[in-house]
Amino acid sequence: MTDEAKAVVDKLRQQYPALIFHQSGGCCDGSAPMCLEKDDLILNENDVWLGAVHRCDFYMSKDQFEYWQHTQLTIDVTKGRGASFSLEIPLGLRFVTKSRLFTEDEMNDLSLTRLASEQG
Repeated sequence: MTDEAKAVVDKLRQQYPALIFHQSGGCCDGSAPMCLEKDDLILNENDVWLGAVHRCDFYMSKDQFEYWQHTQLTIDVTKGRGASFSLEIPLGLRFVTKSRLFTEDEMNDLSLTRLASEQG
């Protein structure tokens, strides 16, 4: 996560203390990271937990994970209103995901992911 995106998360935490990210898979908001209150999205066995970014759990669907699993994802922020329910939208900003392929060494060092339904 870029420093600019972290600053937006910090601002959102003033109003919403528990946040998560979910990489949206399309539909009306395209493929965008959505920042939501922790309990506003029902997660299930179709969601993969990738880890945490700036103390926010980060998820995406299994289908998307199959496509993106070989890439490093970086959450950034840009000016402009997205078409999603993400909490930063009223600020005139939107989170974006930037990606690059992992090197072979990086692939060997990755932590295991798990399904959202396996989290305790």
